[in-house]
Amino acid sequence: METKVVKLNAANVDSAKITAAARLVDAGQLVAFPTETVYGIAAKVERATLTKLDRLKGRDPAKNYTLHIAQKSDLQNYVPSVGLRERKLIDSAWPGPLTIVFELNAEDIDKQRTRLEVEVFEGLYRNNSIGIRCPDHTVAAMLLQTCKNPVVAPSANRANSEPAVDAQGVLAQFSGKIELVLDAGPSKYKKSSTVVKIDKYGLQILRPGAYSKKDLEKMAQVKFLFVCTGNTCRSPMAKGIFSKLLAEKLNCAVDHLGEIGYKVFSAGTLGLTGAPASAEAVKSCAARGIDISVHRSKALTRQLVEQCDLIFAMEQMHRDTVIALDRHAAEKCMLLAESDIADPIGQPQKVYDDCAGLIEKAVKKKINELVLF
Repeated sequence: METKVVKLNAANVDSAKITAAARLVDAGQLVAFPTETVYGIAAKVERATLTKLDRLKGRDPAKNYTLHIAQKSDLQNYVPSVGLRERKLIDSAWPGPLTIVFELNAEDIDKQRTRLEVEVFEGLYRNNSIGIRCPDHTVAAMLLQTCKNPVVAPSANRANSEPAVDAQGVLAQFSGKIELVLDAGPSKYKKSSTVVKIDKYGLQILRPGAYSKKDLEKMAQVKFLFVCTGNTCRSPMAKGIFSKLLAEKLNCAVDHLGEIGYKVFSAGTLGLTGAPASAEAVKSCAARGIDISVHRSKALTRQLVEQCDLIFAMEQMHRDTVIALDRHAAEKCMLLAESDIADPIGQPQKVYDDCAGLIEKAVKKKINELVLF
C-alpha cells in the first residue's frame, strides 16, 4: 500500500480534500493529520479499526485512546455532567493542547451505555472514565467535524518512539502502513498535549505536555463572589458560611479551598473599603463556628465581576449594579435566595441572627445544586 500525502494550507483549507479524508476515516481507514501539538492518526471508533490501530502503533490493547472532538460543545454527547472546575478549564483551555480525563458517575455511565452503540461505548470508556481532546488546528477541526463517526487520534508514532511533528515524521514511521497523511506543515508546539484529571482532591497531571501545572491551576480556578451594599454585614456572612459549607462538602479545611481550586470573595456596591464586619455579623458567624473578624470591606469593581465565575447578590438592586458594570455578567449573577435578603444594619442581634439563618439556608441550597466533580 502506498501512503498518499495531501498538502493543505491551514489558512485556506480545501474542503473537498477534507471531505475525502473524512470518508476514509468513516470507512475504517487510518489517516494522519496535524494538530497544534503533534500529528495524530485519526481512527473510527469501532473494534476492527481500533485493533488495526493497536497493531500499527505496537500498543497495549488494554490502554484506551483519546476521543477528539471538533468543538467543545460536542462534549455533552459524551460527558453528561461536568464539574465546575472541569467546566472552567474547558472554557479557558479548549480548543487547545489539553486532554482532560473525565470520571463519570454510575448514572451518567448508564446513560452513555444506552445512548451510544456498543462498540463506541466500549472503545471510549474504561473504568467509568473517558479522555477527550479538542485540538486548536483548523485542519483537525474540519476533519473531525466532517467525520460522521466518533474519532480517536493517538499521536503518530510507534510505542516508545517520539511523536511525529510534521508529515515527514509520520512517513518515516508509517509510510506504506496508513492510507493518507494530511500535510499542513509542522505542528506549533512540537510536544504532546498535557493530560489532566480533576477530582475532589484537586488537579492531577497524568502526562506533562504543552501546558504546565501552574498554567492549568490558574485556568481551572473557580471564583465565587457575594455582593451586598456595604460589605460589612450580609456578604461577609455569606462568604464565611459558603466557605465553611463548601469545605465540608469537599472534605477539606477552609484554608485549603484555594489549594484545590476554589476562591471566595465578597464586595459591596457602596464603594466602602477597609471597614470591618459589624460586631453583630461577627457574632452571628461565630455562633456557627465561623470567624469573620479579620474581614475588611471591599468595593465592587468591574474587574472583580469579570474575574468571578458565579456571583450571588443579596438583593435585586445589587444584581442590577453587577450587570451595569458588566452586561455579560447577567448569566452568572443571581440572587442568593428566592427573594431579597434585607439589610440588618443598625438592627438588634436577633435580626442579624435571622439574616444569617436565611443566608445559611440559601447557601446550602446553592451548594447542593453545584456540580463540583
